[in-house]
Amino acid sequence: MPQHTCPRFRAASNIAGYAASRAISFEGKRLSLFGSITALATPFTQSGALDLDAWRRLLLLQLDGGTQGLVVAGSTGEAAALTDQEYDTLLQLAVETVGGRVPVLAGTGLMNTAKTIAQTQRAAAAGAGFALVVTPPYVRPTQAGLLAHYRAVADQGGLPVVLYNVPGRTGCDLLPETVAELVGNPQIVGIKEARPEPERMAALLALRHPGFAVLSGDDPTACRAMLAGADGLISVGSNALPRAFRRLCDLCRQGSREQAEAWDVRLQDFYPFLGVEPNPIPVKALLQGMGYGVGLRLPLQELSAAHRAEATRLIEAARTLEEPTGGDVFPA
Repeated sequence: MPQHTCPRFRAASNIAGYAASRAISFEGKRLSLFGSITALATPFTQSGALDLDAWRRLLLLQLDGGTQGLVVAGSTGEAAALTDQEYDTLLQLAVETVGGRVPVLAGTGLMNTAKTIAQTQRAAAAGAGFALVVTPPYVRPTQAGLLAHYRAVADQGGLPVVLYNVPGRTGCDLLPETVAELVGNPQIVGIKEARPEPERMAALLALRHPGFAVLSGDDPTACRAMLAGADGLISVGSNALPRAFRRLCDLCRQGSREQAEAWDVRLQDFYPFLGVEPNPIPVKALLQGMGYGVGLRLPLQELSAAHRAEATRLIEAARTLEEPTGGDVFPA
């Protein structure tokens, strides 16, 4: 894993110039997008403010558990509910806490291309290493519009771009043939694909090359995707189970099919629970039970009473799955 020093936060007035100066500095990092990457939830206090103590502890939990990358302010992080100042604070503290040990990806995708470019420049100024750019939600651009959008963000945002396709949230599907036209851009370095169909993953794996990583964005089918050749997983469940998901990713990437599938079976109870209500409601219930923050921001509400007993059961199950074993070797 390449080591690098993350810069401190710059004033907003310097964002564009700073981002431009960073645009050529990532050549050595592009191969570091692999394995178990956590789409971090954002902890809040009882009053609804950022819980920065819980945020630091969650970051350390991830590092201790062997997580190989962190996404800040994605959809799991309730990015749409964050102020600009909160966004900057979360990113800055993540970069400083991680200290270059693993890549930090910032969620920067918005409904408009100009705003996405500005958010990507903002993330670069805060020290992020990559931009995770979801297809523009709600506006439903054509495939030609998606091509123009991602090319503009890659050329002007100042960060290497990881495409993110999650049609169930955005109403827009980034097709493999469109991805094929983007993989030649040196600033577009990967894709997080959240569609579960094996045919979709197979089409993307045909585009994979050393400068373009294919990452699963669907916890329940990630084992299958990685055994087929995907580089890793950007996971929701690894918030609460960092060591367990690192182990799954290691087994898959080693080609240990029987062991990987057996370990995946041990995670099966978590997969339906994580989708029982809209993300990140279920995973934040697990984190709250583990002492990492309280609640969500409206219009999201806490987990329904009907599912709380299952959350309690899974918190106990997570403690067992997270116990270190002699086989856990997490090199820097």
